Amino acid sequence: MGIKTYRPYTPSRRHMTSSDFSEITKTTPEKSLVVSLNKNAGRNNQGKITVRHRGGGSRRKYRIIDFKRRKDNIPANVIGIEYDPNRSANIALICYADGEKAYILAPQGLEVGMHVMNGPEAEVKVGNCLPLSGIPVGTQVHNIELYPGKGGQMVRSAGNSAQLMAKEGKYATLRLPSGEMRMVPMNCRATVGVVGNGDHNLINIGKAGRKRHMGIRPTVRGSVMNPNDHPHGGGEGKTGIGRPGPCTPWGKPALGLKTRKKNKKSNKLIVRRRDGRTFK
Repeated sequence: MGIKTYRPYTPSRRHMTSSDFSEITKTTPEKSLVVSLNKNAGRNNQGKITVRHRGGGSRRKYRIIDFKRRKDNIPANVIGIEYDPNRSANIALICYADGEKAYILAPQGLEVGMHVMNGPEAEVKVGNCLPLSGIPVGTQVHNIELYPGKGGQMVRSAGNSAQLMAKEGKYATLRLPSGEMRMVPMNCRATVGVVGNGDHNLINIGKAGRKRHMGIRPTVRGSVMNPNDHPHGGGEGKTGIGRPGPCTPWGKPALGLKTRKKNKKSNKLIVRRRDGRTFK
């Protein structure tokens, strides 16, 4: 994938960049694997805003991705690489030998015409999905299950991968993109390779309108609000926040506060946290 720049015929175009979509080989999605996506603008079933700064945006359809990869020992052919508006990674349309089609996350190096397979007997090559017990130590993987059969939950965004560091007993130890070292049951599945579209993080949005197309609304600073709207608000002119540290609109510390439960069951599976410490 490459980065495309634009001729600066307006100020907002000067620094705007986008993907050149050189990896994309198929422009229309598979109709049988597409469903309508209703907008909720960050609101829950009571109509209350639970996620701020959401709303508007372009219409899009949801592509049904096969995160479970449970169709074992049946080879599949890669038909095309597609753009997915719902995620940073590209997706690949595959067709199994029995005629069934599915979408998977497109790893780096996967091309049209290649074959992929799922299951314990699959070969360790890019795009194949198999249990961690069958993957050699040091291999880079993505779309990793946390619970056997639930489907991949970790390492699914563009350019990311985890490294298999060790295998001992019932657990495999993975180094995640955040730097966290975590144990995962050996019978959980993962896909070999690095998620494609690695230059995604280099794209410069360039203008506010492009963010609105993504369904993201403006964020107003707390320091320019009134004191009844935000703890940072009030005062004459530009004043400090008047607190030891920044807060959320509800008065909770905004930086450095640990929100993970102290007695969470999976804490014992985290060998090293992303900040380098260990759970005690």
